[in-house]
Amino acid sequence: MDYFPIFVKLTHQPCLVVGAGEIAARKIDLLLRAGAQVTVIAQNIGTAVAVLQAQQLITVLQKAFAVDDIGAYRLVISATNDAATNQLVAKIAHERDILVNVVDKPALCSFIFPAIIDRSPIIAAISSGGAAPVLARLLRAKIETLISPAYGQLAVLAEKFRTPVKQVIKQPAQRRVFWERIFQGSVAELVFAGNVAAAEAQLHKQLIDDQDSASVGEVYLIGAGPGAADLLTFRALRLMQQADVVVYDRLVSPEILDLARRDAEKIYVGKQRQNHALPQESINELLANLAKQGKCVARVKGGDPFIFGRGGEEIETLMQQGIHFQVVPGITAASGCASYAGIPLTHRDHAQSCTFVTGHLKDDSVNLNWTQLAAPNQTVVIYMGSVGLDKICQALIAHGSAKDLPIALIQQGTTVNQKVIIGTLATISALVANQHIKAPTLIIIGTVVTLHNSLAWFSNESSA
Repeated sequence: MDYFPIFVKLTHQPCLVVGAGEIAARKIDLLLRAGAQVTVIAQNIGTAVAVLQAQQLITVLQKAFAVDDIGAYRLVISATNDAATNQLVAKIAHERDILVNVVDKPALCSFIFPAIIDRSPIIAAISSGGAAPVLARLLRAKIETLISPAYGQLAVLAEKFRTPVKQVIKQPAQRRVFWERIFQGSVAELVFAGNVAAAEAQLHKQLIDDQDSASVGEVYLIGAGPGAADLLTFRALRLMQQADVVVYDRLVSPEILDLARRDAEKIYVGKQRQNHALPQESINELLANLAKQGKCVARVKGGDPFIFGRGGEEIETLMQQGIHFQVVPGITAASGCASYAGIPLTHRDHAQSCTFVTGHLKDDSVNLNWTQLAAPNQTVVIYMGSVGLDKICQALIAHGSAKDLPIALIQQGTTVNQKVIIGTLATISALVANQHIKAPTLIIIGTVVTLHNSLAWFSNESSA
């Protein structure tokens, strides 16, 4: 990022604004709201600035800007129509290591003004780094509609109880869990309804109840979808941002991991063919042990945890040990990759059923019900089948499937690295041999594959 986002404390700090027109008045208003002591230098004083001067909220020096005017200021803003003055202000401020902003001139700035959502003491800021300020303001407007002004009152209430909560709940991780319950439960709802007194009483009661209760963790079994970060569900995103620990596998992209809490511990337990970072039984016990420590654990798995994700095995262990958990479904690879490849899994003219199978069994064989899979008028989706692709095609042909039955292999579906290779049972192995295929992959077999050429819509794919 070109600009590091920080919030600067300006209470009682001297700040200088050069210029006194409408734009300067808006900047002065922001500084005053932050508690700054503002001095204005300008030859011509606009109406809005004159009103502030009359109210004795600012100091005005009606003169041309000179080099010696920049003294011990914490921050300087230049908002004039004179390019030479703006350049001079920026030059002197840079030389003296004073934060400076020249309106609409990012190249002269050491800081820029973001679009601000003010729910004091909650403040949110959005910036495009000067590239698209109008877009930043539009995004601010969207966020404004999502954040009620009552969030400011909720923050004030939380500040009032901050010390008592620290005295009662000693562990930082448990305090965070407590506050998450407060901010997402009945206390917050009472504040939003305008009943702050009742909210305060409820918060006090919950704090008393909490000190008598044992610390208990929880596991969130989260489906991360087929790859694209924006295919996560709202619940998956919310729980990932609550978790103390994120346990993830190799199918979870860095973009998805970036959505977790910044301070969350991240533990990789990925499994590749013949190379398991951690055996499944050890993963099951790891989740249970972390929860027993009072931690909220996000177990993030590619696709859907209950479709070839071994999620059932993990929650069996949790149930046996009395650990609370939630399961958050994800978009399974069959649905996500097929959609992004423009291949409907069912279609009135092609397939009236769809079968999901895995091409990688416990003993590394590909021993499936070939008679059933070779039946016509269906779509067959094979997970983890790229290594056994040649065996799969030969077995289907041997059990009655036509050699020219269409088949697609999709690499890293829904992501910018998506690649779709189209062939037939007789030709696909040779086509794939000439490609540098990277996991994960998905295989789709059936006449629905012929619709790819007309229905493919995802622009970041390359087809072979």
